[in-house]
Amino acid sequence: MTVEYRRASPADAEGLAQLMADPRVFGGLLQLPYPSVEVWRKRLEGQLEQSDTLHLVALADGAVIGNAGLFRTSQSLRTRHVAGLGISVAHDWQRRGVGSELMRRLLDWAENWAGYLRIELGVFTDNEPAMALYRKFGFVHEGTQRAFALRDGRYVDCHMMARLHPNPPQLP
Repeated sequence: MTVEYRRASPADAEGLAQLMADPRVFGGLLQLPYPSVEVWRKRLEGQLEQSDTLHLVALADGAVIGNAGLFRTSQSLRTRHVAGLGISVAHDWQRRGVGSELMRRLLDWAENWAGYLRIELGVFTDNEPAMALYRKFGFVHEGTQRAFALRDGRYVDCHMMARLHPNPPQLP
């Protein structure tokens, strides 16, 4: 089956809400259960004017099977070279290359078009498949945040990982 990758639009709100409603997906994210289609629609509409943000979706037979985004972490001039990354893939599509392709496309945009030097993310310490994906793309562990998030009635730790541009642009 062919997977299509493109920029997310407000029309994807229902598909993203369905993806994030799966406990096998939201359990690994900082998303809450029972996401609202309207909240997703408003979030996607807000991204239309943000040139420093890229939100991609992966689709199979028109259904959202994954999404990934880069977003500026701060409005400070001193940290405008830093972006945060978030990614999720439907359970049945994990370990089938969707996450890798989303990562490849995001990092290409971040480094070759948007000028980001540092990409950072957080990942729950028990999410080894996600950490393996991030390491594959050059992310390294920078620290652990203890009791970072409440998940299923328990506080869980989170690893902070980051990747510096492997070949930053140089003046001619």
